[in-house]
Amino acid sequence: MRKKVSLIIALCVSLASMAQVQSPEQFLGYKIGTRYTPHWKVVSYFQHVAANAPKTVKLQQYGQTNEGRPLMVAFISSEENMSNLEAIRVNNLRLANLSKDRAAPNENAPAIVWMSYNVHGNETSSSEAALMTVYALVDPSNTKTKEWLKNTVVVMDPCINPDGRDRYVNWFNSVVGVNANPRMDTREHRDPWPGGRTNHYNFDLNRDWAWQTQVESQQRLKLYNQWMPQIHVDYHEQGINEPYYFAPAAEPFHEVITQWQRDFQTTIGKNHAKYFDANGWLYFTKLRFDLFYPSYGDTYPTYNGAIGMTYEQGGGPAGGATALTEEGDTLTLLDRATHHFTTGLSTVEISSINANKLITEFRKFFNKGVSSGFGEYKTYVIKNNAKDADRIAALTQLLDKNGIEYGTAASAGKGYNYFTGKDESFNVANGDLVISAFQPRSAMVQVLFEPKSKLSDSATYDITAWSLPYAYGLQAFASKDRINTSAYQKPAQVNNSSVDAYAYVIKWESVQSAKVVGDLLEKGIKLRYTEVPFEVGGQKFDRGSIIIMKTSNQSFGAQLWKLVADAANAANIKTYPISTGFVDAGGDLGSDLVSPFKFKNVVLLTGEGVNGNAAGEIWHFFDKQLEYPVSLVYANDISRINWQQTDVIIIPDGNYRFLSDKASADQLKDWISKGGKVIAMEGAATAFARLDWGLKSKKTDEAASKDPYDPLRSFENRERDFVRNMTPGSIYKVELDNTHPLAFGYPNYYFTLKMDDNIFDFFNNTGWNVGVIKKEGQLAGFVGYKLKDRLKDGLLFGAQNIGRGSVVYITDDIMFRNFWENGKLMLCNAVFFN
Repeated sequence: MRKKVSLIIALCVSLASMAQVQSPEQFLGYKIGTRYTPHWKVVSYFQHVAANAPKTVKLQQYGQTNEGRPLMVAFISSEENMSNLEAIRVNNLRLANLSKDRAAPNENAPAIVWMSYNVHGNETSSSEAALMTVYALVDPSNTKTKEWLKNTVVVMDPCINPDGRDRYVNWFNSVVGVNANPRMDTREHRDPWPGGRTNHYNFDLNRDWAWQTQVESQQRLKLYNQWMPQIHVDYHEQGINEPYYFAPAAEPFHEVITQWQRDFQTTIGKNHAKYFDANGWLYFTKLRFDLFYPSYGDTYPTYNGAIGMTYEQGGGPAGGATALTEEGDTLTLLDRATHHFTTGLSTVEISSINANKLITEFRKFFNKGVSSGFGEYKTYVIKNNAKDADRIAALTQLLDKNGIEYGTAASAGKGYNYFTGKDESFNVANGDLVISAFQPRSAMVQVLFEPKSKLSDSATYDITAWSLPYAYGLQAFASKDRINTSAYQKPAQVNNSSVDAYAYVIKWESVQSAKVVGDLLEKGIKLRYTEVPFEVGGQKFDRGSIIIMKTSNQSFGAQLWKLVADAANAANIKTYPISTGFVDAGGDLGSDLVSPFKFKNVVLLTGEGVNGNAAGEIWHFFDKQLEYPVSLVYANDISRINWQQTDVIIIPDGNYRFLSDKASADQLKDWISKGGKVIAMEGAATAFARLDWGLKSKKTDEAASKDPYDPLRSFENRERDFVRNMTPGSIYKVELDNTHPLAFGYPNYYFTLKMDDNIFDFFNNTGWNVGVIKKEGQLAGFVGYKLKDRLKDGLLFGAQNIGRGSVVYITDDIMFRNFWENGKLMLCNAVFFN
């Protein structure tokens, strides 16, 4: 009898504690969907739930944003699972062959379901849905969720992008009236530039999973890779006139995706459909959202053994709190949140029903990687050329972030040469970077390194080529043979001493070189650079090498060389002391072949009309990587710019009204002629081509391409017909004139990511053809057959002098999402060299 009484008391205590968890409406004071919840209130509610249901909920802060907002996840499961949470995590890594202890895993384990909300800040309904979902999971009256949580651990990230969310929510709450207006022409349906979609630096965090250039991604993926869930859901919104989208995804699926992963997408989709059908809600599957580009919130988990999915609700930034659709229906924030709430619980349910199978197939995925490796290529070799040291270091950092194993070897091999596109014999020397396909993350290795990905469908949602040797500009081979590796020793940290010398030289080979040089310029140290290669004291220095001389820096006295050594050590860059200005070959240090290298006051145009992502790439690069000052000026305020305090104006991709206004364009040209420099990038270069300053867009040979039957197209195939004339991200080999300062530090080639059909006529005597595409330049990715003949024999990178100034044209996105590492030095060249 005593035991029964004790059990009843314990149950009552448990229920009483759970009863303290308030619903979102009780806690917030308003019903979900009637207004937007700012991020701090989202955090507060999750803290409330964790505090009042400590046996079933654990809250963990994993980082913070650029603006200081917390990033966190909630772990929700049964009391038994929560009491063994760390053991579940470690066992899950054992299932994936990722645990360091190499102990045998227990396959009788709960499935881990990770749900990520609000990656795009102005796709706001999902964070509202997260509040509803977490309550449903802990609500003591919800017997279904209690049953599901017995064999699942749910991980909820209620807001991946707090800075973007608050940018949108704070704006919306400042413009909406007492009653939200559904009319689509009202201001509450048009969030101002740059919108809330992106993070602080205008980056799309849903394209950053693999590259991890942003602080939010870096912190989140560190935690994610400590857990490796079996299910991952990424919540989004699309246009207001679109119904709901859920799995299965559209083609193309990358070939590493297993049949089980494909099949379970359908299993999940059918479970969602059951609830949507019962409610009469519209939805679609198998269209638009494919599984190919590796850096999405659905593909990255998929390539890491999970079932990765995107859920898309109609709404987005135009949704406001209520919106009138084309059909005359009113779409409300409550509708949007309810749909996301429904798929969230449906996902947990179907994962619970199939938990055993999820665990079994998850283990098979990683066992296959270790035993046989994914893909036809079994080894990838990166040659360890001295000039590539910083780019190789950057690559190993990326591999470390993604948990990819690598080593070195000393042997011979045969394989695909990324540069020539042919199978060739090669030698592997000790110190070369060797990545084997025989490892747990084998699928990810194939996706990131394969020279040419195979497309099952050309109508893709993103780029079709990203192979890392091209992105990092490295000499590489892909072999179908297994090459055994030994431990890779990362180079020792550079330790420059400050011995007295006639001068010091810094080789211009990487962004790190530019970083240390920028640091010295900010300290007021005067620098010079060589326009030609030179040799002195047995050392060879290429064009662009930076020279620091005592002659110009007497004011620093005995501290000069210490300042130089400290800056170089901080950037891990070697300095070379030389004892004389009399060189053995090239130009003496006092000749006119050595020019001043001056501090540049740099302006970046932003604001209305500017591609926010393009501006963000440059802003983030200057702020976070180069650590060099850049002034952000609204493009519409260019007439008010302080011309005397501006040396360089970077005009990123965008549409610029001032370039269509003759007076404004003439004002800019006058400033250039007096010594200013403009760097026109992507669409901005196209706008300059319309100014008739010298750059001209390459015309299509209409006569040669004319087909009398070309207008006869099938309506059903309209999307695929469109891709005939486009390239959704393909890689081309560009021939460089590396005697020109824009190409200093490069070999005589560059790998560019082509996102459009922009190509320009060669300059005659009006400018310099620094980077050109000739015939057969394509290396990887999809190019529409009608576009192939156009993308050849034209200019991509060029420069022209105007008076005492210049315009630099960079017509491709050399900073693409800041993972295209090899393009960053070119931007530094454009900024710093005369």
